[in-house]
Amino acid sequence: MSSSHGADLELARRCAAGDEQAWQRFMTEYRPLLYRAADALEPGGGARDLADALYADLYGLPQGDRDRRSLFAYFHGRSSLATWLRAVLAQRYIDRLRAARRLQPLPDDEEAVPLREARGEAPADPNRAQYVTLLREAMRAAIARLADRDRLRLACYYAQEMTLAEIGRVLKEHEATVSRQLARTRQAVRGAVERQLREAARLGDAQIAACFESVSDDPGPLDVRELFAGPRKPSAPERSL
Repeated sequence: MSSSHGADLELARRCAAGDEQAWQRFMTEYRPLLYRAADALEPGGGARDLADALYADLYGLPQGDRDRRSLFAYFHGRSSLATWLRAVLAQRYIDRLRAARRLQPLPDDEEAVPLREARGEAPADPNRAQYVTLLREAMRAAIARLADRDRLRLACYYAQEMTLAEIGRVLKEHEATVSRQLARTRQAVRGAVERQLREAARLGDAQIAACFESVSDDPGPLDVRELFAGPRKPSAPERSL
């Protein structure tokens, strides 16, 4: 470890331990840096959600029965904290691009089927429409069961597309707290959705995985606001969970 990075390592250690003062300093000094790095990767703000999501992993979330594991644990001071954060963000951006390419559909023309067969890919799942409907209903039910504050926080971020800072001002929470609570709520929603698909719809693990793949591939005309309201109202596509 270079002695010049000792202060960065100490800040990372304190943040990993959950020190609120350290977190306030980190958010003040490094949030603008992460946003600038995100804008450099994708001008127009398209990568800022990756920067926002990074805060939850830096704080760490419990993994089942295990204690939380902060991403700061992987920072060893071999470079500056700023350089390390930009590298982590860049890697996540690359991972997202690779995932998007894997989900890119084949051309919709008469050559599509022979090409799919030549690549050894399975034909489109005939149950896709049913899976999409089941998953939407399960997500709507899971969100409806959330505590009011958790549902509001989720709606602000996904339906209203507010930033972490804006949500923090509305709920009088620190940005790091908003990010952690969003990550926790997403985990809770995912778990509730899987339970409903398994218990109510009687789906197996492979079918549940197919449900999520169906929506990640093409969610269709899904308005995220619809998930936070009672009656269904068809509208244009919006930001997806």
